[in-house]
Amino acid sequence: MVQFTRSELCTRILEGQHLIIYNRNVLRIPPSWLDAHPGGSLALLHFVGRDATSEIDAYHNDQILPMVNRYSIGTLSEPGPWNPLLPPIAAGWARKDGKWSSEAATWNADSNQVFLVANNSPVLQKSAPTIETLTPLPSNISLEVQEQHSVAYKMLHKRVIDAGLYNTPYLTGYGPEFVRYISLGLISTYAFQHNWLLTSALALGLMWHQLMFFVHDLGHLGVTGNWNIDRIISIIVADFIGGLSIGWWSDNHNVHHLVTNHPSHDPDIEHLPFFAISPKFFSNLYSSYYKRVMPFDSASQFFIRLQHYLFYVVMAFARFNLYRLSYASMYSKLFEKRRARGGRWAVGLEFIGVAFFWWWFGGIVLRGCGSWKKALAYVFVSHAATSPLHVQIVLSHFGMSTDDLGPVESFPDRQLRTTMDVKCPEKWGFIHGGLHLQVAHHLFPRLPRHNLNKASLMVKEFAKEENLTYVEFGFVSANREVIGVLREVAGLVSSLGQQVKLVAEVASTEAKEAVNKKIAQQEAAFTRSRSQKINTWLKLYES
Repeated sequence: MVQFTRSELCTRILEGQHLIIYNRNVLRIPPSWLDAHPGGSLALLHFVGRDATSEIDAYHNDQILPMVNRYSIGTLSEPGPWNPLLPPIAAGWARKDGKWSSEAATWNADSNQVFLVANNSPVLQKSAPTIETLTPLPSNISLEVQEQHSVAYKMLHKRVIDAGLYNTPYLTGYGPEFVRYISLGLISTYAFQHNWLLTSALALGLMWHQLMFFVHDLGHLGVTGNWNIDRIISIIVADFIGGLSIGWWSDNHNVHHLVTNHPSHDPDIEHLPFFAISPKFFSNLYSSYYKRVMPFDSASQFFIRLQHYLFYVVMAFARFNLYRLSYASMYSKLFEKRRARGGRWAVGLEFIGVAFFWWWFGGIVLRGCGSWKKALAYVFVSHAATSPLHVQIVLSHFGMSTDDLGPVESFPDRQLRTTMDVKCPEKWGFIHGGLHLQVAHHLFPRLPRHNLNKASLMVKEFAKEENLTYVEFGFVSANREVIGVLREVAGLVSSLGQQVKLVAEVASTEAKEAVNKKIAQQEAAFTRSRSQKINTWLKLYES
């Protein structure tokens, strides 16, 4: 078996090879599999040059894991924990047609954190990444401690497996869920037939709300564990019944899980112009997911100043944004290679599903309302009824850290640092659809949601043993935390005033660097403040 040094891996990555470490094996991911990977190409690109053992084990079942080593080309020659490289994508580099392309520049101001900004300066332009590009900035966290946490996480994962928590409780778990789905659907239909339009709209919205939790389970292969079966069911539920693309959601959500709360990489916190949960977004960051700059322009400044007031209003209309993102993704797939196992049948079925949705919802339901005013009211009520889902989605992350601690940070550390739980009695857990137990879910994304309560108890023990912070609030307190973050960031927009405006307007590189430096200082103060407040709240909550 060939053994590789860190220097040799650097050389191969700079030549364009996609190398990932798994159980000390060096995996080379060919371009063909990069396109075909069911989890999306970004899920692989974010771990080039890194040890992805914990992530690979968390995302793949026992039937898939033996196939991973088919990509092995050797092992690591150096003993001890792997000292990770910075993936090219994290530095703004991408491979296109066998050549390197610089999509963005790195910005780290006065910290050892790496974020992406527009690459519009000739001084910054390079033809290809270098060894310096792949060398992470000095880290404040210990590689040895992170390795210890990874080993402890592996033992925790084994406990979860041995406890049978990956066995889906079809009857006791999904039996009551389907009773709720069918009941809400029947209520909506009955009310519509009797012209009780708002009652019908409310019941339909609540059914969508509950069904999206089911789609979430299916997207993570947390129901049958079979990609084809779970994908077919999820298309029926998401596309045919809900009008949304499960293909888009899966791509988006997988990235969110792997680079949680990173301002340049996690699409689930990239919501300009309406929301910014960190002053980092004042710097016109580049999104590696959307492949564009997120401008902090006049519109952003206006909305961010008011974001703590507009939060629940925007959540009431959030489903419309899901339509936009779904259909933009579906359109783009018409012009690219099919990347998911199963070929183009999944994409084709999604188009049929969305067309069917607008046939029954637009052509039958809305036309059957009798007038455009009634149809508009029906749309508003049915869509606003899903807003608790969108609030639930952001509760677990908006109040948590958005720092980049570099590739040294372990999988369990990253998930616990960026994710919080929402306390809820087990009997009312269906209202949250399992999303209130996000810490356990982020550590074990394939775990059936009806087993997350048991897993969360194990995770709390793990966090205590490894001296990691497990953040958990009640629903009201969690909402208060999120609103608090939005309010603080809104206040910083006002306090920075003209300095923020300069970022978007000035042409001088030096001036922009000075403004970004000021923003970085504000961010550091903001981070310290948030950390202190969370610790204070936790102490009060525990007492």
